[in-house]
This record gives sequence, C-alpha cells and structure tokens, in this order.
Amino acid sequence: MNILILGSGGREHSLAWAVKQNPKTDRLIVAPGNAGIAMLAECADIDILDGAVVVTFCEENAIDFVIVGPEAPLAAGVADACRAAGLLTFGPSAAAARLEASKAFTKEICDACNAPTAGYARFTEAGPAKDYIRAQGAPIVVKADGLAAGKGVIVAMTEAEALAAIDDMFGGEFGAAGAEVVIEEFMAGEEASFFILTDGTHALPIGTAQDHKRVGDGDIGPNTGGMGAYSPAPVLTEALQRQAMDQIVLPTIAEMARRGTPYQGVLYAGLMIENGQARLVEYNARFGDPEAQVLMMRLGAQALDLMLATAEGRLGEAQVNWADDHALTVVMATKGYPGAFAKGSQIRGLDELPEDSRHMVFHAGTAAQDGGLIATGGRVLTVTARGTTLREAQTAAYAMVDQIDWPEGFCRRDIGWRAL
Repeated sequence: MNILILGSGGREHSLAWAVKQNPKTDRLIVAPGNAGIAMLAECADIDILDGAVVVTFCEENAIDFVIVGPEAPLAAGVADACRAAGLLTFGPSAAAARLEASKAFTKEICDACNAPTAGYARFTEAGPAKDYIRAQGAPIVVKADGLAAGKGVIVAMTEAEALAAIDDMFGGEFGAAGAEVVIEEFMAGEEASFFILTDGTHALPIGTAQDHKRVGDGDIGPNTGGMGAYSPAPVLTEALQRQAMDQIVLPTIAEMARRGTPYQGVLYAGLMIENGQARLVEYNARFGDPEAQVLMMRLGAQALDLMLATAEGRLGEAQVNWADDHALTVVMATKGYPGAFAKGSQIRGLDELPEDSRHMVFHAGTAAQDGGLIATGGRVLTVTARGTTLREAQTAAYAMVDQIDWPEGFCRRDIGWRAL
C-alpha cells in the first residue's frame, strides 16, 4: 500500500522507520520530512495544515493510508478532511483532538467522567488569575490552554514565578494559546507516559515510557519538548496500568463517544504516580516526541498493523507482541535550547554509526546542505538504542552520542536515571 505520514520531526522519522519495515508498505511518503527521513522515504513539501492540499496530494499519489504525526494538523481538522474524502486515516478528528488542543476541555471531560486529575480553575483575564494564585500559594502549575509546542506549562515553585507566568501568557508569549489559562494544583510524584490506541470503541494499551522534560541533568532548568525517554517505565506497573485504564482512559473514551465525537488514534496519557495511584496530568492526541522513538524501536513493523487496525475499527481483534527488552533515546539539542540558539551548525560522524533494529539516530531538526548535514532546530537528533536491560540500552545510546561530531550540540547525560 501507499502510505503518507504527515510531519517533520523525530517522531515522524521513527514512525516512517517502523512503517517501512512492514511488507505491506509499497511506497512511503513523508510530508514535509527532513534530511534523515529522506534517507528512507520520499519527502514532499506540502502545507500539512491545509486539509484540501493534503487530500489533493493523496489523490494525485494514490495514497491508501494517511498517518497524522503532529498535533497542529489534527487541531486544524486535516484528519477530518482526509476521512471526508474517503481516505483511511490514523488520527483523531479536530473535535476529538481538543483533548490536547484545550487544557480546559480536558478538565471538562475529566469532571464529566470522574477521572482523577489535579484540582484547577480557568481564567481569561490576568487579574483574577493572579488573585487565585495568591490565594492558593505555591508550588502551583500554570498552563496555556491551547497548543504551545510543549512549552506552555510552567511548574512554578514560587508565587513570583507563577505571577510572572500569568504576565507572559496574557502578554502574548504563547500567542493565541495563552488567551485562556488553566491553573492547577501541583501534583507531587513521578510522571510517566501511557500510550493507548483506540478506534472509538475498543482500546489497546501499546506501551509505557518516561520522558525527561527539563533541560539539565538531575531534572533542573526550564521545561523543554523533551530531552530523552525510555521504555518501558517501571513506575507504571501492571496494576497502575489497569487503574489508569479503568478510571481515566476508558471513561474518557466513553465520554467522547457519548458527546458524538468518538476518539480514533493514539491517546497519550501523561500520568502522575503517587502513593500507588495514577492521576491524569494531561492528554496528547498523538505519539510523544521523544517517546515515539523508543516505542517504535520496540514495536518495529507491527506498528503499522496496529495503526491500520485502529483506522479500520478492528482494534478489538488486535494485540501487541512485546519483546522483553528496553529502549532509550537521548535528544541532542543546539546549545542555547530551549532559549535562543543559532541555526546552521554542521553535524558530522553520523555515517559511521550503526542503523539497525537496535540502533538508530532519528532526525528532528536537520537539513542537507552542500553534501553535509546541518542543524535547523532546537532539538536536532534523537539517538536511540535497544538493549536486553535498560542499562545496556543506555550504554549503547551514549556510545553513539559520543561518536557524533557536533561541537554546537549538547545533551543530558542522565537519561533513564529514575529507573536505574
């Protein structure tokens, strides 16, 4: 079959890598893709936020299956446009993707189905928001309601930090995403990611992971889009996964269906674990980045079969076949990230690294230039390895990192530390 993946990051590179391994794949196109993706698939420079453009491209290229990678096309209704044109599509409708596109909407759903989550209040003006913060005290969490590329969440350890976050959000730092703000109680505990496929009726857990959000070793410094991840996450025991399914995920899926907006695609539940109980931090409507990299490394070719079963409404008969293994990915970012950074630095040494079912460098922000490779973003490479143990996967990933010649890049040196 001919398959189109929408997106250009490390998540989409790992999806393309897994899909490519499946014998069902005849032709694979990624739009717009990146320099790493171009080594294994065709890349097409189209506007992936325009549903009509995507549909026309699919018709012209006889596309059988569309996989929507990032959140922005989902929120823009691209999956709706594809389905309306009769295209088999993996990814929720714009109405269902509000579970990620609006923090306030997610809280509404949690209230309606009694899913355990943090206490909260929502505001459209700075004055009342600041009054609420002063009344609640710190630590406290301030979230831009809309999509902010993973950066619209401030975990404020002091009242001053929380008040400054309100000024930033209502001052336009996150654009339209910050026009409404959700303020939540601070949840202590250990955070982990739980991934579930759902066709709107059935739900199938497909793995756990733990992301490392802060920029510095030991979880210090500002939040980022993610500096590394590993899978599975030992903190998400089988008992906790059952609790999360029974109390959070399944009630959410049922409530979305009840509202006439059934959810189809991957549902990524960020969970906070404390005292043997999971509470919902937030939902994402797509695979995480860098969590997708470790999940795809472990799933391999079966990832396509699972996504097809989801899109075709056959999830009730699907199952995941896990190897008893571990995967770990290290994000290499441009120095200065998540603040200001320079683009265009040269990356060398990737040609010497292994590329197989146990070792891959997935590209997130790269471009080919003059026969070489340059960095075009903040998060640039995700260096990923599998191992029989997590320690083995970690050792292999950092051995690859150490062979990459990129003086302008940096990474955390402690990915996996909680589990290890």
